Amino acid sequence: MSIITNTAEFLNHSTTETGDIVGTREDLSNAIYDISPTETPFISNIGRTKATNVRHEWQTDVLAAAASNAQIQGNDYTSLDAVVATKRKSNVTQISAKTIIIAGTTEALLKAGRKSELAYQVAKIGKELKRDVEYNLTGVRTGELVAVSDTGSKTRTLENWMSSNASHGTSGATATTATTTVTDGTQRNLTEDLVRGQIQAIWSAGGDPDCMLVGPVNKQNISSQFAGIATLYRDANSGPATIVGASDMYIHDYGELKVVPSRFSRDRTLSILQKDMWAVAYLRPFKIEKLAKTGDAEKRLLLVEYALEARNEAASGKVADLTTSLI
Repeated sequence: MSIITNTAEFLNHSTTETGDIVGTREDLSNAIYDISPTETPFISNIGRTKATNVRHEWQTDVLAAAASNAQIQGNDYTSLDAVVATKRKSNVTQISAKTIIIAGTTEALLKAGRKSELAYQVAKIGKELKRDVEYNLTGVRTGELVAVSDTGSKTRTLENWMSSNASHGTSGATATTATTTVTDGTQRNLTEDLVRGQIQAIWSAGGDPDCMLVGPVNKQNISSQFAGIATLYRDANSGPATIVGASDMYIHDYGELKVVPSRFSRDRTLSILQKDMWAVAYLRPFKIEKLAKTGDAEKRLLLVEYALEARNEAASGKVADLTTSLI
């Protein structure tokens, strides 16, 4: 038996390094951090309705132009006003889906940050699918596409629908039919006059817009370039000092618009919307399906089938072909 005879020798024998210990637990936080954006400002703020067919249809109408309308006394009214029929509008539904497969072993393991891998992944693809719908409706400029043998249907999108009130750059053009694509033109700086021009056109047509959907860059350009808003100031008299340098509400000659930034809409297009004139028509709302079990794994399908309903696109408008850099 060896005998320790001095302090240095004792320390040399008694010190145990961390790596020598067996059974230490891994220091893994019991949380999962994800900053991926999940806001869907368009589909979360417009209407919701039901579709009953893959070709979803609705009707629009318009009043006759206002006139002086002076009539003579005792008129027999043998000449009657013509009845103007309503206009039938439609859009095709689109299927969007996400799938997952989780092995039985994976589900049984003790995991950090979630108890069930299956439940966690279902919740995750639910957020992803909702983002896909938002992106498709606001970030794509294509018209409708009817399904063919190996290609699914595509619903007509927001930017493609807006044609009555549209400002484009040189060579740019709005869609001329339901199946054509918006033509991008020469990009130009966003100005307040461009926005005012579209607001006036919408108001003259009878619209009452209440929302301005805009990408991140041109949200900043609104705050920095529009006169009379987003004036930087410091208020030290009421609580903590505050510096204000942004605009979330635009007051104009005919009312006011909430300025809503969108991560998924095209930054080159600013949309001025009357929200109640738009709706998502669901043939099959968001739903989770359990797929057939063919092995030691659980399969799930998350699916939605929908179409964009433009109840009257003349109540909205767009300023297209904007620069996507700060002015």
